[in-house]
Amino acid sequence: MTFHRPPAPPLPFGVSLGLGMEGSAGESGVAAMEAQAAGEGFTRVRKRKRRACERQEGAMETAEGPPPLKRPDFPPLRGEALGGGKGEVRKISVPPNRYTPLKENWMKIFTPIVEHLQLQIRFNLKTRNVEIKTCKETKDVGALTKAVDFVKAFLLGFQVEDALALIRLDDLFLESFEVTDVKPLKGDHLSRAIGRIAGKGGKTKFTIENVTRTRIVLADSKVHILGSFQNIKMARTAICNLILGSPPSKVYGNIRAVASRAAERF
Repeated sequence: MTFHRPPAPPLPFGVSLGLGMEGSAGESGVAAMEAQAAGEGFTRVRKRKRRACERQEGAMETAEGPPPLKRPDFPPLRGEALGGGKGEVRKISVPPNRYTPLKENWMKIFTPIVEHLQLQIRFNLKTRNVEIKTCKETKDVGALTKAVDFVKAFLLGFQVEDALALIRLDDLFLESFEVTDVKPLKGDHLSRAIGRIAGKGGKTKFTIENVTRTRIVLADSKVHILGSFQNIKMARTAICNLILGSPPSKVYGNIRAVASRAAERF
């Protein structure tokens, strides 16, 4: 019994096995096989280093990109343009207990508002309001707000010289709260809490003012504080501790420690 070997498939034209051959025959066979592999859809794998370099080049091109646009430069807006060409009016009601001080210090209030802020001011006798109005000469947009804060501070009980700092400085604020907001007290307990804040002859209040660099007004059960944000926070903490019953000596020590730390920080 004999076995017949199936015939081998024919090789493509120009390709030879190259077995036992040297020189140009073997090289031509290898080149032909590479050409055949390329024709069947195989792609050569690129190295990782080359990929990384191409990515970096693309990222650099993207980062450079077009030059950034310049920010628009608008001229400063005048006060009259902000109000649409019409004067803006603010009204502040005057409590009855401040009629006489307002009359006595009217020129001290009138001068900085009219001459420095370029505003118009008058006291309406019928409605008992102080009316402040902008005009064509008003240049500063925030002048009206500064004037209103200045008049309000005076009507709350601050001295004109202290309230005038609201016009000269930008980082001053006014804060008000009641003793009953900290602790619901009534009768003699409320009176004693107010007495602890004021101290004998106003000593405690003056000490808090000097240490925290603020101004404090006690009007019945209301407390008004004038100063910067950080100083108002220190004064308010000290007053709240006095309302809650802390002895003045302990409060003095706490605010002095806080004030010294704040001075070292700045």
